[in-house]
Amino acid sequence: MATIETAFDQVITPVTHDLGDFKVNRTLPSRPRTMVGPFIFVDEFGPARLPAGRGMDVRPHPHINLATVTYLFEGAIEHRDSIGSIAVIEPGAINLMTAGSGIVHSERSPQDIRPAGPSLYGMQTWLALPDGKEEIDPAFDHVPAEMLPLVEDSGVRARVLMGNLWGVVAATPQHSPTIYADIALQAGGAIPVDAEADERAVMAVGGEAELDGQRLDLFSLYILRPGHAARLSSAGGGRVMLLGGAAFATPRHVFWNFVSSSRDRINQAKADWKAMRFATIPGDDQEFIPLPEVPLTVSYP
Repeated sequence: MATIETAFDQVITPVTHDLGDFKVNRTLPSRPRTMVGPFIFVDEFGPARLPAGRGMDVRPHPHINLATVTYLFEGAIEHRDSIGSIAVIEPGAINLMTAGSGIVHSERSPQDIRPAGPSLYGMQTWLALPDGKEEIDPAFDHVPAEMLPLVEDSGVRARVLMGNLWGVVAATPQHSPTIYADIALQAGGAIPVDAEADERAVMAVGGEAELDGQRLDLFSLYILRPGHAARLSSAGGGRVMLLGGAAFATPRHVFWNFVSSSRDRINQAKADWKAMRFATIPGDDQEFIPLPEVPLTVSYP
């Protein structure tokens, strides 16, 4: 049996932000590590049931030089952005928003589910855009569940969200080689972890699971050693996210909602947001999140 020293390079414990109605567990960026493949931001939120009549309301805010990926286990989120996109995401589908040269979006609980008190449980991740593509035109892609292949075996049901895994390919666009999967393990289920990607990580998001026999703590991010052929399993049933992809040759910097290879570009975005030079969201232009003096999300150093 492999040991934790041979299976993992690092284990990143989440920083938990209590937002009142629900909690967010953030593992990237962190002091130990900024990226895993293109993934530069990893949030797990919930599970939670919001009070009746309430909802999640993430007011309009900007992004540059990245792509956001939203994936839900429970609930629904309405996305709107400054290029006119409107989409309600529900479990099993993917929202991929490419910020590129700049975009503004909001994320809110749909009005029709607020009276009963919406459930909220899922992942939001950011992908840094690679060299030469950081300033591409903004775009939005909603990929329905039926375009995301399922890999099913005895005791395992894995949905491939991005990239090529276990011989199948997701329809989600990629700006650089990326892998992302939602793995549901029944009691006694197991699945190998493909070893081809430069960088890989796993996170248990429900139940219990083991990698090479080592138990995974919920919401911690386990960075696998390059090339290590690992095996996920569960004695009692659990859910695990697998993520990673090609390593970046040049570093990325993070300040608040901005990601770039250039600190000057981030400073320009900060000035543009303060001066209200970003485009607004049709139908959601009455509110915005101000630029924070001390953001919760930064890269180190």
